[in-house]
Parts: sequence; structure tokens; C-alpha cells
Amino acid sequence: MRINFDMLDLRTFLAVLEQGGFHKAAEALALSQPALSRRIQALEQAVGAPLLERTTRHVAASAAGRRFAPLARRLLEELEAEIAALSGLDPAQGGQITLACVPTAAFYFLPGAIARFAATYPKIRFRILDLSANDGLAAVARGEAEFGITLAGGTDPGLVFTPLLQDPFVLACRRDHAFAARRHLGWGDLDGHSLIGVSRASGNRMILENALAEAGVRLHFHYEVNHLTTSLGLVERGLGLSVLPRLATPSADHPAIAVRPIGKPPITRTIGLVERRAARLSPAAQRFRDMLVKA
Repeated sequence: MRINFDMLDLRTFLAVLEQGGFHKAAEALALSQPALSRRIQALEQAVGAPLLERTTRHVAASAAGRRFAPLARRLLEELEAEIAALSGLDPAQGGQITLACVPTAAFYFLPGAIARFAATYPKIRFRILDLSANDGLAAVARGEAEFGITLAGGTDPGLVFTPLLQDPFVLACRRDHAFAARRHLGWGDLDGHSLIGVSRASGNRMILENALAEAGVRLHFHYEVNHLTTSLGLVERGLGLSVLPRLATPSADHPAIAVRPIGKPPITRTIGLVERRAARLSPAAQRFRDMLVKA
């Protein structure tokens, strides 16, 4: 079978998905709309299946398109990586790094790392997939992301995990709460208080409850939320106390919320890098990955 399409065909297809339509994609690529349509048709003929579902108001990937999109991104990224590797990664050179990241790390940890990297490589673009731990692992395994920043605990033999940091679970309370004046708390101190926790489906909740079970401690949550930021909103309104990872907490100068460590025993989660075992990263992604590990 002869594969008869080029890089611009792939870019055109991905641009339609990212822009949500032909008109915006044509503008982004500086193509006329008929030229863009011809490229999509040629790509669909080469693949042998319709890649887009079109209506008068909406364009979306077909079932074949959803399968083909990660492959198209990977083909472009690997080709760009090989071209870049011929001369090494130059600070003036462009490119893109696609990575998956758990939301708490994406909000508090990742921006600083990107800022340090951008100081040396300002033309490298980032595509960040802020996903749950399980969804992030799946995105890396499918090749949609070059690597991920996520929680330890995956069991896919095709992935390898490199620890980056330990993130302790802490207590967030209002500054006018009695616990705000305490320097140290034990898990037993939380008994009888209205507690806010993430749902049982969360990787954070599983880590916390497994560690507490080993220590013979059981917490009773009055509120359950899907997102850690929601728990902070409830804390700020005085509805309860939130047990959450330190990376998910606001800065120390927050006007309404205080954060205090909890010990006896201290419980932490491991944040790290997950990569496909047999894959080779693009030069830009390799540099960023190495910077994260060294830092």
C-alpha cells in the first residue's frame, strides 16, 4: 500500500480539529478554504476513511479521525524531532512539546518549570493536556503526549515512571479557625470536624485512604468534590476543612486560607515523569524532561 500524503495534509487535518472548523483553520494556515478542503479530501482518500464529520454548524473527528489524530500528531512531532536532531536543539529554533499533566501540578508546579525552560528556548511551544492521573497515563501510552507529569502507581508495563518530588498532604482552613494558630497537627485532631475531600474515584483519595488505613486512622468526609479547587472555595466560605496535597494549596499570603502540615504519620504522594518505555523523545522534549529531573 502506498501512502500518498504530505506534512501539510496532516497539519491541515489537525488544524481543523483544533480550530473547530474549516474557515478558522484556513486562516490559521494561510490557505484558501477550497485549498484546505482539497487537502482534507486527499488525506481521506489516502487513509481510506472519512476523518471528519461535517454539518452546517459543526466539524468534528469521525471514529477513524479520532484514531488517526494521535498518529498524525506523533508523525509530525517525530519528523520535526529528526530534522532538529540533525543540527541539535538551537535556542533560536521552534518546535512543540506535548505533555500530559495532572491539574494540580499543571497549575502550581509546571508554569515555573516552563518559565525556566523558555528563558533558554523561547521559541519552543507547549501543548499541555491537563488530565487526571489515569487519563494522563492513557494519553502517554497512546502517543498523544510525549511524556506526562502524574502520580506514581500506574501498572502499564509499556510505561516507565521517574520520581520528581514528594508532595505531602496538608490541611487548609480559614485564618480565623483555631487550627490556623497551630504549627503541627495530627490526623486525630481532625476528628469531629467538618472535612472536605475529593471523590473516591480520585487518585489522591486512594493514596490518602490507603496510607491512613495502614496507620489505623479513618477520616469522615462531610463534603466530597471532584476538583481540589472546589474544596478551597468551600473552605473560604467557612464550610469545613480540606485535606489536600500541598501543590494544590494557595500561596502563603492568601488573605483567607491558612495551610498547616499534618503528621503522625506524614502522608505524601509522589509526582513524577511517565514515558513510553520504547519511545524516543524529540530533542526539545528531552531537554525539558532532563531539566525537570535535575531540578
